[in-house]
Amino acid sequence: MLTHSDIWRGIDRLAREYGFSASGLARRAGLDPTTFNKSKRTTRDGRLRWPSTESIAKILAATGAGLEEFVSYVGDGGSGISRTIPLIGFPQAGMAGCFDDAGHPVGAAWDEIAFPALGDPLSYALEISGDGMEPVYRDGDTVIVSPRANIRRGDRVVIRTRSGAVMAGVLRRRSARRIDVGSLNPRHEDRTLPVDDVQWMARIVWATQ
Repeated sequence: MLTHSDIWRGIDRLAREYGFSASGLARRAGLDPTTFNKSKRTTRDGRLRWPSTESIAKILAATGAGLEEFVSYVGDGGSGISRTIPLIGFPQAGMAGCFDDAGHPVGAAWDEIAFPALGDPLSYALEISGDGMEPVYRDGDTVIVSPRANIRRGDRVVIRTRSGAVMAGVLRRRSARRIDVGSLNPRHEDRTLPVDDVQWMARIVWATQ
């Protein structure tokens, strides 16, 4: 399972590979130089602090490294730290036969990408198409979805309706009768879906941009 120390180890190794200190890499990526300091990896009361997906995306862009390269730096020796997961195009996700009723991908006719091993063995990647989710996600971005992850208000989620529509948004509220979803694009309206119309909802746990 991917751990807090695994991710920070990957950042440190990426920095060294490209000739930076952790603070130098942060500066190169346009971040506060203290972003990756040892002191920033836990809170004052001792809780673990994770780097944001945005900060990781920025250091990958600054170095020109890809996600697979970053994965190779994660973990101690790499054993069991990464695996391949299905990569599904967003338009494909609405087609019949892609998922079971619990939101788990089925079939073997997908591309695959390497990604750090998550606690959910059924996690998968969705490739964003078009501009409907800008500015949060852009055409060609990839989001990692975990069907087994707990979902709380404010989480970014993917929802598939029983009619086959697939959408991503922010969970605003969930009750016994309806699910309120905030749009990622300010040009589009928020949506309210009857619970009976939703086949499944899964949390977005990572984004590569």
